[in-house]
Amino acid sequence: MFSYDWTVQYYETDQMAIVHHSNYIRWFESARTAYLSEMGIPYDKMEAAGIISPVLTVNCQYRQMTRYGETVTITPVLSSYNGVKYVVTYEIRNKETGVLNATGETSHCFLSKDGKIVSLKKALPETHAVLQGLVKKEE
Repeated sequence: MFSYDWTVQYYETDQMAIVHHSNYIRWFESARTAYLSEMGIPYDKMEAAGIISPVLTVNCQYRQMTRYGETVTITPVLSSYNGVKYVVTYEIRNKETGVLNATGETSHCFLSKDGKIVSLKKALPETHAVLQGLVKKEE
């Protein structure tokens, strides 16, 4: 299982030294792009092929405050994929204690640069196969 570590930066916190809620969404993106890159699907490769992957939805459930200086481990999992859309779920845990700080989910689709829906099965069959394999492994 892939995981991504992040040490909370001062600029990510509010006056109470607690991570501002918007940063969790940024961490989801960082973990997701690192995960896909590690699996052989870097965003720059997709974009060079003329395919973009916008966020359709995002949600985050905040469980425990995260504070300046703590290191968290973000675990993204490809929970569904149908050739056109995919969903990634996330867990953010304190690396030292294992406490669950947040969970979340993002959904995405594949589009051409002019905004038309793209089927990866047709456009990038190798990438399609990798994504299918990831869902099967992690179910």
